Amino acid sequence: MPGTPESSSDSVSGMQIRTVDLDGQVLRVGVRHGSDASPPLLIFNGIGANLELVEPFVEALGDVGVVIFDVPGVGGSPAPLMPYRFSTLCVLAEKLLRRLGHDASVDVLGVSWGGALAQQFAHLYPQRCRRLILAATSPGMIMVPARLSVLSKLIGARRYTDRDYLKRVGAEIYGGVYRRDPELLDAHSRHIQAPRGRGYLYQLLAAYGWTSLPWLRSLRQPTLVMHGNDDPIVPLANAKILAARIRNATLYVIDDGHLFLVARAKEVAPVVRRFLRQDVA
Repeated sequence: MPGTPESSSDSVSGMQIRTVDLDGQVLRVGVRHGSDASPPLLIFNGIGANLELVEPFVEALGDVGVVIFDVPGVGGSPAPLMPYRFSTLCVLAEKLLRRLGHDASVDVLGVSWGGALAQQFAHLYPQRCRRLILAATSPGMIMVPARLSVLSKLIGARRYTDRDYLKRVGAEIYGGVYRRDPELLDAHSRHIQAPRGRGYLYQLLAAYGWTSLPWLRSLRQPTLVMHGNDDPIVPLANAKILAARIRNATLYVIDDGHLFLVARAKEVAPVVRRFLRQDVA
């Protein structure tokens, strides 16, 4: 049928990489089937980040089923003609799940920019989101901001296009183990597919003016808020706000920076897996 996923020969950490045409918007999608009947984990990635960047975390999750896609304008997904909002992407993600055959609830994880998208998805589709994981993220525009010296390096996508620049600024913007081990930045940069054209700008525009603070209390999903204590991009105070405002939330703090989900994948993946496998009260 039109729009049926077409598997490619590529794979990432056991995920089959395919393209899906959703009524004209093509998405590059990674799918890995789990070993049991548990819901898959839908992952929303960070700004400018292609799905390969979370490969260490996905691999460390073991037998957890995963669905992840390149946001339009990022990685292998072409940019749409017009900008979008988080709500638009949520509708697109829900349509993707149905196209892949996931008609029941799923678990949702969002990283940084993708954490805002995950909050929006849980809000718009409460019956579709069984459990929610928010990693290195905030409640949006109304947040405890990063230092200006850090924010100024995030406005553009240069860190994705210039490896030498990433080596110079990576420790300052990502913090944690990246301050102590520059080789990790080399490994990180090898997985980057630079955002094309207006894709990065569209992601910035989607977040502009958005905040979840007015409705965080309405979220009912069991929620795991994960954050590094040395996160220059999203200070730890934002995770504490999320955990305090979401009714059924648990805060997990790790001694690391913004990219702990990747840099400390073998340590945090078991925490995520245990959370997903807990019985829902």
